[in-house]
Amino acid sequence: MNPGSAGLLLLSGGQGRRMGTAKHALAHPAGGTWGGHLVRVFEAVFPGAPIQVLGEPLPDRPDLAVLEDAREGPAKALRAWAALEAPAVRRWWVVACDQVRWTPSGLAAWAIRAEAADPQADRWIVAQHGGHLQPLGGWLPSALRPGLAVSTVHALTALAESLPHLALPCDGPEWRDVDTPEERRAFEDEG
Repeated sequence: MNPGSAGLLLLSGGQGRRMGTAKHALAHPAGGTWGGHLVRVFEAVFPGAPIQVLGEPLPDRPDLAVLEDAREGPAKALRAWAALEAPAVRRWWVVACDQVRWTPSGLAAWAIRAEAADPQADRWIVAQHGGHLQPLGGWLPSALRPGLAVSTVHALTALAESLPHLALPCDGPEWRDVDTPEERRAFEDEG
């Protein structure tokens, strides 16, 4: 995937109830915040590409514009985002702030794999990880935004399944969300 073909949509609107604070603002072992880490990973692979933050501002990246999120789950947030104007890119890497194990090399390999699997950019490329469909971390083509905007589906997985999509088997660590305090401690101990 060439640099002009991608954008980042970072979901930072979670309430962080299980962690006691919002995940996007947690300190990442590599420096900065969890949200800021994902931005740096994306920028390393796609320098100068558009970045949109959907939810809350990132403490270490106040320069990034933030789009409103109704805080009613990722499916509703994505539907609302799809109804807005956005920079013209072929695909959006739609990632949540709890997917903190991404690296530039992992993202570059995932982008190449998505492009090879769907060169026309007409399907949402999602992961099949641990027996489950994982839409977040996937590549959403701009061509699907109109259908996404008018969808009435409320659950994220059902939303992905309601649109043209392709699930690719994935087993890397980047697909393991960090959702609980125990998972956070385990992630921090990895470093």
